[in-house]
Amino acid sequence: MRPNLVELRGLTVAFDGTPVLHGIDLDVAPGEALGLVGESGCGKSVTWLAALGLLPGKATVTGSVKVVGREMLGRPRPVLEGIRGGRIAMIFQDPSSSLNPVLKVGRQIVEALRLHRGLVGQAAKAEAIRLLDLVGIPDASRRFDIFPHEFSGGQSQRVMIAMALAGQPDLLIADEPTTALDATIQAQILDLLAALRAETGMATVFISHDLGAVSQVCERVCVMYSGRIVEAGPIDTLFEAPRHPYTRGLFDAIPRLDGPRARLIPIPGTVPNPKDMPSGCAFSPRCARSSDACNESVPALVAQAEGRSLACRNPVPGQPVKPTRQKLLEAVL
Repeated sequence: MRPNLVELRGLTVAFDGTPVLHGIDLDVAPGEALGLVGESGCGKSVTWLAALGLLPGKATVTGSVKVVGREMLGRPRPVLEGIRGGRIAMIFQDPSSSLNPVLKVGRQIVEALRLHRGLVGQAAKAEAIRLLDLVGIPDASRRFDIFPHEFSGGQSQRVMIAMALAGQPDLLIADEPTTALDATIQAQILDLLAALRAETGMATVFISHDLGAVSQVCERVCVMYSGRIVEAGPIDTLFEAPRHPYTRGLFDAIPRLDGPRARLIPIPGTVPNPKDMPSGCAFSPRCARSSDACNESVPALVAQAEGRSLACRNPVPGQPVKPTRQKLLEAVL
């Protein structure tokens, strides 16, 4: 078996002494498509910002981050810069805030090509135009010389994907790349990410709160809550019968596209403040299945059957849920 591309072990993050990430263990295999799901504030983005050394100075990061067996945490900035953009690239939720508004998009892509592949001059320009064409920018040779504000939101996200591909990364981290886009453009971006992964063989980590989007592009999914992974497994297994009450609650809150209209079942309450975490399981104050044992200690993430891992003392019985994965896909498409 080939070694994992990325291995996170015991990854913790604290801001000004307040823990927000509580020991993340996560592997990404070469060519794998992994989804991270959860409400805002669960730690999805912080996990990968910490792994790439992109958190501000007030953040305290401990644990282990290995890229192809090489430890990255605590390494000097030049070493990290050799990994970021080259081995691992990241695209963000709002492309308009990631692109420099006073520089033409072609120049920005050429800069990435120079830094990561040493291309300059006409060779860099030709490759930049090829990347723009690859991600579906029409009339790429002409639009090479225009500014970011002349692109629509969906096209700006395609430009960001082209910049991410400039370094020929082994892993692309997509941090909610479709949230700011309308439904039609979302579907196009998801199709593009799936097609690029099939063509280039790169691994993908897709961070989202949208279960439908995750079901379209991922093979495996990890559900996060309050800085911990609470359930993980192959996407067909987990989506067919989620066992953690939080995961089941996410599915119950999705409107059905078939059958009669019915009230959605929301998850009561909100994600707890990291400065005022409940004792034991962080989800217990919102959980209908909570018991006294849930308040005693944090449940460990334990391997289950069918490749699933689960951190819960009172899991939901393994019953299929609706909407099914197929219905989620129909909702996206």
